[in-house]
Amino acid sequence: MASQSTAPFIPQIRLYQNWLQQRRGLSFDSYDDLWRWSITDLDAFWQSIWDYFELRSPTPHSAVLATSHMPGATWFAGAQVNYVNQVFRHVDAAHAAGCAAVISHNEKTLAGADPRTLSWPELRRQVASLALHLRAQGVVPGDRVAAYLPNIPEALVAFLATVSIGAVWSVCAPDMGSNAVLDRFKQIEPKILIACDGVTYGGREQDRLAVVAELRKALPTVQHLLVVDNLGGLAASAGRNMPFTNFASAVARDDDACGSFEPLWLPFDHPLWIVYSSGTTGLPKPIVHGHGGAVIVALALISLHNDLGSSYASNSIGERYHWYSSTGWIMWNAQGYGLLLGTTCCLFDGNPGGETVDAAGNKQTPDWTTLWRFASDMRVTFFGAGAAFFASCMKAQINLAACGDLSHVRALGTTGSPLSEEAQAWGTAQMALLGRPDIWWCNMSGGTDFAGAFIGGNRELPLVPGEMQCRLLGCAVEAWDEQGQAVIDAVGELVCTRPIPSMPLYFWGDAGNQRYLSSYFDMYAGVWRHGDWLKIGANGGCIIYGRSDATINRHGLRMGTSELYRAVEALPEVLDSMVVDLEYLGRDSYMPLFVVLREGVLLDDAMRGKLNNAIRYALSPRFVPNAVFQVAEVPRTLSGKKQELPIKKLLLGQPLDKVVNREAMANPGCLDWYVQFAKSRANV
Repeated sequence: MASQSTAPFIPQIRLYQNWLQQRRGLSFDSYDDLWRWSITDLDAFWQSIWDYFELRSPTPHSAVLATSHMPGATWFAGAQVNYVNQVFRHVDAAHAAGCAAVISHNEKTLAGADPRTLSWPELRRQVASLALHLRAQGVVPGDRVAAYLPNIPEALVAFLATVSIGAVWSVCAPDMGSNAVLDRFKQIEPKILIACDGVTYGGREQDRLAVVAELRKALPTVQHLLVVDNLGGLAASAGRNMPFTNFASAVARDDDACGSFEPLWLPFDHPLWIVYSSGTTGLPKPIVHGHGGAVIVALALISLHNDLGSSYASNSIGERYHWYSSTGWIMWNAQGYGLLLGTTCCLFDGNPGGETVDAAGNKQTPDWTTLWRFASDMRVTFFGAGAAFFASCMKAQINLAACGDLSHVRALGTTGSPLSEEAQAWGTAQMALLGRPDIWWCNMSGGTDFAGAFIGGNRELPLVPGEMQCRLLGCAVEAWDEQGQAVIDAVGELVCTRPIPSMPLYFWGDAGNQRYLSSYFDMYAGVWRHGDWLKIGANGGCIIYGRSDATINRHGLRMGTSELYRAVEALPEVLDSMVVDLEYLGRDSYMPLFVVLREGVLLDDAMRGKLNNAIRYALSPRFVPNAVFQVAEVPRTLSGKKQELPIKKLLLGQPLDKVVNREAMANPGCLDWYVQFAKSRANV
């Protein structure tokens, strides 16, 4: 990449603009001018990103953007890429500079053990060994490899090995229940399953081998099972009548074949991974992204907007990038983007704070210093987490000065939900006490849907607490009113009017692209509607006000309401149900569940526990509601659809006559209860 080693302290976006002036003769008076060029001349902008990051292909591309309509834009036709080739290009230089590829801790090792470290050559060797193992099992380009793994180095190795040979990766987190995992993996028919024996979370070891056996049995296309010995007791499980290969043996190879392994060159739009984003109906959407789109968008995002540099060219200790995430969130993928740039990735597996339980089942005091102490130990330079994490730290009144040496942290990143002005001000004040009054907040908003961000940071723009600094380069983002007109200083639907290389190739198994079209293009033909409320200020700053649809967004993790309904309504006592997530402009997510119970069944503590457990085990503890209410009816349209979004708007303070048409309802009489409930919540 151009010139980073000669001026490591100049913001990356400034280095890029200097390059544009020197190589293209382009200069811009403001960021807004640069942004408008990037969305107007897509060919020139994305070609500049390809050239600036010196992307490689053994064959030339015939055009940057051969077809520009959405969906179906064709990018870099003729080019060949591989995500892993972009990672491996950094091995020698990073290793020579003494930089690690991956360093990691979990709850147990953070208590005093040394972190696990993967050097760049060791990362390459393990990836090659596992890739050869997968090939020996008959894996060919296009086959799916499914993983049930936590945020540990083995997950990154497995991902890189999978995609290096052209197979398609898909991962679910072990805190997800088997039903939720199967709803995802059954759709993609994987050939290989890579799983863990268990996880440690909240101070307790949780065996997952029974779940793995259930997954293996329910996925008939799986021909081979690899198990990561994460808890250290895998040998004792051999009697479970579940043939598997120990992951450690699959990555142990170190011979000439391993040393000469090279990732396959693949078409720019060859499938890379399948990620899942749930809507309000049907199964989770299995979204397919391509190698080339993910790579080029990731490089522009993490370098120009997150201001990350290569570890071996940035500063005296090297760039160290941490973004707390589970493998079930797209930020796990974004954490791995650091490797594309030669950045050291710092992984933490476990509870970031929150409530813990000891061996006797006793609840312990939450400890929101955990990730900060991890950042101190790892000498993290970029520290990212969900906005809810920073809000929790503020409310717990933790003292960052007591968390170790955080002087290396030069940037704080947030996403997942809107960051409140108060939480940002708290973090800024805390870092100032540590001698970092210039701490930079990189607040982002994007999505699983296109594996990137629409809105984010710019080192050279002013910071306004509670705002994101700008619309990202290459992203033609606007806020539209109900008439489909762009508005400034007013809340509207977040839309993107021009294509981006990382937009989905398609949904797996989606005949005729029907579900893809209905997910993003049903409201505005040819224009991507993202499902967020957005306000763009006259200064270019942006505020996300929450979801504009009824999708649940709990601490950055999205789940379709339909998945929760399947879990709840499977209980014989439940006749109907409705859930809404009242996340809005930095408020804590408050998610009430409304249930219609069979005659004679009361919503007592036992019934609440039964409902919560159904959600906990089918989906994840993250989606247990804040409160459960018994109602006489769930409001429905004449066609029988639950009216989640009107009730959500009502509970967020909008007047009833503005959010619902009684004449289009099957049971308008039930609304009185929800109106009274909204009034009772108005001052909470």
